Amino acid sequence: MKKTLDKHSLSNVAPKLAELTETVLFGDIWKRTQLSPRERSLVTVASLAALGRVQQLPWHINFARQNGLNNDELTEVFTHLAFYAGWPAAVTALSCLDEENI
Repeated sequence: MKKTLDKHSLSNVAPKLAELTETVLFGDIWKRTQLSPRERSLVTVASLAALGRVQQLPWHINFARQNGLNNDELTEVFTHLAFYAGWPAAVTALSCLDEENI
């Protein structure tokens, strides 16, 4: 699987997108108080898994851990997701979780 662009690489390829990511996504959306960072991570990893955005999942799994989600909770998110987004989406997401444990 191809690696996702890191912050520096994104800045080189698409400076405006990097700026918007920093200022709007992480500087505003992630800081809003209606959802905690933990809840936002839960929503984000579930959305990425359901949409099959596996290149983004490893980074967001790590970020979810920083925001207080543990491996058992992440596994349960993907297990629950199997019934709504399909087994392939859940199994693929679980494989990303496993990669992060290595």
